[in-house]
Amino acid sequence: MELKTNKDYSKWDQSYYVPTFKRYPIALERGKGCRVWDVEGTEYLDALAGIAVNNLGHCHPAVVEAIQKQAEKLIHISNFYVSEPQVRLSQKLVELSGLNRVFFTNSGAESVEGAMKFARKYAHKKGRGGKVISMKNSFHGRTLATIATGKKAYQEGFHPIPKGFISVPLHDMDQLEQEMDKDTAAVIVEPIQGEGGIHPADAKYIEQVRKMCDDNDVILIFDEIQCGMGRTGKMFAKEHYSVEPDIVTLAKGLGAGVPIGAILINEKVSDAIDFGDHGTTFGGNPLVCAASLAAVNELARPEFLQEVMVKGNEIMQEVNSWTDMGVKEVRGIGLMIGIEFEFETKPLALEMLHRKVLSNATAGHVLRLVPPLIISRDEIRHLLDTIRESVKAISS
Repeated sequence: MELKTNKDYSKWDQSYYVPTFKRYPIALERGKGCRVWDVEGTEYLDALAGIAVNNLGHCHPAVVEAIQKQAEKLIHISNFYVSEPQVRLSQKLVELSGLNRVFFTNSGAESVEGAMKFARKYAHKKGRGGKVISMKNSFHGRTLATIATGKKAYQEGFHPIPKGFISVPLHDMDQLEQEMDKDTAAVIVEPIQGEGGIHPADAKYIEQVRKMCDDNDVILIFDEIQCGMGRTGKMFAKEHYSVEPDIVTLAKGLGAGVPIGAILINEKVSDAIDFGDHGTTFGGNPLVCAASLAAVNELARPEFLQEVMVKGNEIMQEVNSWTDMGVKEVRGIGLMIGIEFEFETKPLALEMLHRKVLSNATAGHVLRLVPPLIISRDEIRHLLDTIRESVKAISS
């Protein structure tokens, strides 16, 4: 069968791929900046960025050049050996984060799994149990251990779920205190809940969680897989708070599109790790590290991050003025924005797709906006106008 149209690709996809995704009926062929084109040549504005992955947009010149140069030299060697891209990226992330060491992974879920392993190893060396406390409405991945930390809906059909995982409501210190005991190894929190509907954690709450963890010698993990790497106008979301976590998990925007994740840990956690405690075959190979280093160098520029914050504030300020659009609340920091409407937002995302803008509905009534951080003012204008037109279209 010759593949020419979106329908051709969708038909083959439905014939051969495991049916785990409800895909939109378009097959994307290429991208540049904040724009993508499907196999029929139709152009779209991308306000989803591969779900907060393409923070520098599509095919950023610095990232493309880094991949091309590295692909000609060395792609994979395993972690029996070191490489210049991995060493340089390690140094860069440690210097930027203020944490002490890094372990590279292939994805966000793998970063969280590794973080929980490291926290449990620390706790066991201290004679403690391995319980991990997460927040309700959170999302930390799709592996068996990570779905144990999140919504019950993601656990259906996969029992028995691994034990040792407890969820408490975000901002409920009483519940957290009740669950905190001698068997607790870690508390994991998203500074901004992404999949759960873009809910930033309150600064005072984070301070209290940090103190409770300190008082009980419990590891505090920040999951910054979606909210890190410049997404909030800071290189790391933790910079919006006056505390330091013991572990930070990264992925998504870290690689500008290539599959790489990272676990950043402090010296306390690092001291508990022994040879052979963890490993990976592909994690941190020369190709992905070269791409990531190029991306991090672009993202870390102070003027770039400041512009992310300004653009995010402009979007939220305008949406807050939409008194006739059924907007209940606008939440977020930087260019991680959730617009909660009075109605289900899946039809809204579909209407926006019809109008050639890629977006995402999450948590029922929330439109999630996580566009490339390089989005221009003209593209923001087009995005906001499309949202308004789409709301009117589905309301009529």
